[in-house]
Parts: sequence; C-alpha cells; structure tokens
Amino acid sequence: MTPAPLPSRPDADATPDRHARILDAAERCFVRSGFHRTTMHDVAAEAGMSPGNLYRYFASKEAMVVGLAERDRARVGEDFSAFTGTEDFLETFARIARKHFAEEPRERAILCLEIWAEATRNRTFATISRDFECDIIQRRATLFGEAQRRGFVNAEVDPNAVAVVVATLADGLFVRRAIAPNFDAEREVGYTLKLVGGLLKGAIDLRPDQDHPEASS
Repeated sequence: MTPAPLPSRPDADATPDRHARILDAAERCFVRSGFHRTTMHDVAAEAGMSPGNLYRYFASKEAMVVGLAERDRARVGEDFSAFTGTEDFLETFARIARKHFAEEPRERAILCLEIWAEATRNRTFATISRDFECDIIQRRATLFGEAQRRGFVNAEVDPNAVAVVVATLADGLFVRRAIAPNFDAEREVGYTLKLVGGLLKGAIDLRPDQDHPEASS
C-alpha cells in the first residue's frame, strides 16, 4: 500500500522533529510573503503550533534563517559526498546540478533571492550569505583539485578560479529560475554544464590577460 503524503501543515503532535517542521513552515512563509511581511505568528500558524511554543525553538525570524542556512549546508555536504569514489566526475557533477536547478522546487530559488536581497541591508543575513558562499567556493575548489589529481580535470586548470566561475554561474541560474518566466531548466542547465566542462578540460583560459595593465595591479 502506498503511504499517504504528509500534510503541508502537520498537527503539532504529529511530527517528532519540530525543529525541521518549523524550518519548513518558515521557508513556505518567506517564499509566499517575503521575510519582512512574515511574522512569528504566521510561522507558528503554518507549523501548527502556538506562538509561545514556537519561541521555545527560535527566538526570531533571523534565527530561523540561520537554521535554514545550516540545513542547506548539511544538504550540500551530502552532495559533495556523492563524488567520493566516483569514476565519472562530470556525470556526477551534472546530476547534482540538475537536482538543484531543475528538479528541486522553484521555491528554493525564490528563497535564495529573498535572503540575498535582505543581505544588502541586514548584517545577520550578509554574514550568513558571505559565509555560505565562501564555504561552497572552497569546497568546490577542493573538489576540483582532487578531481585534477585523479585525472578528471586538466592539469593546467586553476581549481580556485573555476570554483569562483561556477559560483557565478550557479547564482545566475538561481536568479533566472526564480524570476524569468521563460526559464528553461533543461536547456540553460545544459548550456552551463557545457561551459563548466570546457573549463575543467582546460579549453577556456582563466588566467589574467597580461596585455592589460590592470591584470598585474
């Protein structure tokens, strides 16, 4: 027998992991109404609990965003673990890219934009965004370096430079998925993967152009 799907607003006593349930509720509220318009009462109602009970787990909306970032960081760690022992690096990379930009709900991309926008004026959000971005870039650089030692990446490639370019491309995909009405995930992720493949094979030289004075400044 196929089990029935979980309700979007579970009863307060139905799910033991209230922490995760509150984060799910906060995510839905932030996507639907934005961070500023969402209140703690909104999140409590979405999570199916009283505001007083909610405050036992999270003291503020900012604390929920910190929790969401920590959860996303753990998910990213699982993605990176998929490369351990893989014999087809590019295929694994492509599979994870399609997961994030084509298969996961579009609401994830909308939430990213909401956090990035708030980061321009809120120090807590700015710190969360900066730390998360730095962590991901460093992880990718390490991943590309390890792949390089295993022969999956051209020996002349700078793993750090490629990691930064991939971060830039990924951010662009998140923005387009969130707001572009004509976003074609399969096509645009495919374009991006071809570009990343060219970078990793050394077909694109990312070294500064020495003919330009600013390259040596």
